[in-house]
Amino acid sequence: MSQIPDALMKELKAKFEQKMKENEISTLEYWKTQVDRLLNLKPEGIAALQLQIKRLSEMMENRIKTLKKEMP
Repeated sequence: MSQIPDALMKELKAKFEQKMKENEISTLEYWKTQVDRLLNLKPEGIAALQLQIKRLSEMMENRIKTLKKEMP
């Protein structure tokens, strides 16, 4: 079995880390948008705010389940 040259390994590692950062940024931007929507709603009391937070939590839970199903 041959070994991967150091230069190629460094390049692959750099590309992988860059892709991970891009994915993290994308994820954070999406959820920040969702939270910003909550801030802009100006609900009529704590119950309405709790309902909106619950919906956001459910969206996150559904996304996590979907991603876990896609994993090998």
